[in-house]
Amino acid sequence: MGEHSHHSHQGHHHSHSSTNPRKLLAVAAIAWGLCAAQLFGSFLTGSLALLLDTVHVLTDALGVTVALIASRLALRPSTHRRTWGWKRVEIISAMFQASILLGVGALVIVEAVRRFFSPEPIASAEVLIFGVVGLIGNLMMIVILVGGDHQNFNMRAAFLEVVNDALGSVAVIVSAVVMSTTGWYGADAVVALCIGVLIVPRTLLLLRDTFEVLLESTPRNLDLQELQKHLESQEHVVAVHDLHVSQISSDLPVLTAHILLEEECFTSGHSAEILRHLQACVAEHFDVSIEHSTFQLEPESFGSEQHYRNLP
Repeated sequence: MGEHSHHSHQGHHHSHSSTNPRKLLAVAAIAWGLCAAQLFGSFLTGSLALLLDTVHVLTDALGVTVALIASRLALRPSTHRRTWGWKRVEIISAMFQASILLGVGALVIVEAVRRFFSPEPIASAEVLIFGVVGLIGNLMMIVILVGGDHQNFNMRAAFLEVVNDALGSVAVIVSAVVMSTTGWYGADAVVALCIGVLIVPRTLLLLRDTFEVLLESTPRNLDLQELQKHLESQEHVVAVHDLHVSQISSDLPVLTAHILLEEECFTSGHSAEILRHLQACVAEHFDVSIEHSTFQLEPESFGSEQHYRNLP
């Protein structure tokens, strides 16, 4: 039978405790307020750059609200039906945010290209006012979010969105200054295009990271071959096969492995000590601390009977 280890998660540097709900709540309140103000401003001025910045803020507001809900759900205890609780909600919600952002970014880039060839008059003085309001709001959110847990996909998404948003607000201010000094309304489309370009690449990165978790890929900063060699180098370990490391959520890596041990370990009762050593090994030796490890200990003869059918 497989042996299961579940050490306490307290003191683990990727713990959910660093996802501060009060921080997220404050950011969500600012983001929704800012969204309403900028939406009014974009209709008032007819600025596409300001409208895109509003959409940017809307995705921030949605993202932070979803992150807040996900962080609450992740704390729910596991049940017989959901043995990992609701931890996967973090990944699904981050993927949902990234998908919305990608769609919006693409739409606005298309509209900005169209407007570049046929600029429309824009109330530049008002755009400047709303751009400054947006920048102040974003800087407030950055101050709240700085020092958050950037291992958590939702916190990372929220922080990146707010930083990009602040850049978006700076770009809106620049477009307003250019339009009021030169009268060239094409500046609005150029800035909208720049904001769109800010959105798309980081969204693709976030989508890639969430897909990798859903595909049960090995965590990025863990070398599986190195891990296997390290386990096989331990005393009494003959071979390691069926080794899998994946993530349930950004803060919860899990490992399963079949460990072939020398025959005498089972007669001497030494296998329990080896198991404890292997669990400590994967929890402490590598950059990714794996506290959920399941090892199936097998006698050496078992390997020849199985013919390593499942050897990776």
